Amino acid sequence: MADQLTLKPESECTWDIVSLGEVMLRFDPGDDRIHTARNFRVWEGGGEYNVGRNIAKCFRHRAAIVTALADNQIGRLVEDLIHQGGVDSSQILWRETDGISREVRNGMYFMERGYGSRPPTGCSDRGNTAVSQLKTGVIDWKSIFNETGTRWFHTGGIFAGLSKTTAEVAAEAMRAAKESGTVVSYDLNYRESLWAGRGGRTAANRVNRELLEYADVVFGVEKFDASVSGYSDEVFAKAASAIASRHSNIQVMATTLRDVHSASRHSLGGACFAHGETFTSNNYDDVDVLDRVGSGDAFAAGFIYGMISGTTLQTAIDLAAASAVLSMASLGDGSSATLAEIKSLASGSVNKTVR
Repeated sequence: MADQLTLKPESECTWDIVSLGEVMLRFDPGDDRIHTARNFRVWEGGGEYNVGRNIAKCFRHRAAIVTALADNQIGRLVEDLIHQGGVDSSQILWRETDGISREVRNGMYFMERGYGSRPPTGCSDRGNTAVSQLKTGVIDWKSIFNETGTRWFHTGGIFAGLSKTTAEVAAEAMRAAKESGTVVSYDLNYRESLWAGRGGRTAANRVNRELLEYADVVFGVEKFDASVSGYSDEVFAKAASAIASRHSNIQVMATTLRDVHSASRHSLGGACFAHGETFTSNNYDDVDVLDRVGSGDAFAAGFIYGMISGTTLQTAIDLAAASAVLSMASLGDGSSATLAEIKSLASGSVNKTVR
């Protein structure tokens, strides 16, 4: 089944994956609440970026990020964190700003990891950011995809939801990637805060449906809430089949299947759907959660790694689920798991009850 996706030869490309999305500064209060904290630890994070970061850090493949940052100390801190994540920052667009960021700024968000009955809670501060102001015609996609070269391109609903123009940029990029022979993946991530006052989920679904015309691989399924459905691969298969009937270009769909018992304990698996056939991963019961943020992105990274490496779909979905599980034992948006650890868990070499 791996031959469904035809990738450019590694030797002809500078990058294995290029992600398009916002990279924010994450403030983590540790065991405290945001409103009572006196100290915060910072990380870099962002849905689309996290996928490339995990491909680079955990799976040791070449990744780059396309984004925009305000050129001040915060932006340069984010750049330094990107470097630590092993991601190529050469495609960052830097925007001038004044001393108080009147017109352009960098995004930040504060995130409580939650504990027991207290769920994770976030507070975003990302209005009027540099990346949200991106417009079509600014980025030289021909250079990125045809001349410098990348094998896989990834973006998603968070970037597309930042503004009207970012949805247009996503379409421009996905179209150019498709024309160049680069595999395109899209994550149907939905953030209610981004669509408040702009039509909500209905408007997001409309944008997603337009962008899915250019996708080969899709993460998540429209109107499918795996956290509610639990390990219902049948429900996923039905929803995936409906999308496939509307978008014949989509070759593979994949999603996590998650039961949230509490903020500190999840059960997790994964499923993918291709040409009418469903593949399900190992299920991991009663996983102790340190930080769940970014685990869906780790799932996507594991699946992409499997596809880039030429594995079967069954192996890819097993790697994806193992990557997601191990990422929940890592602080920050990005995973600290090693490739050996992910492969070991995916192969069943360790107990599937992860404590």
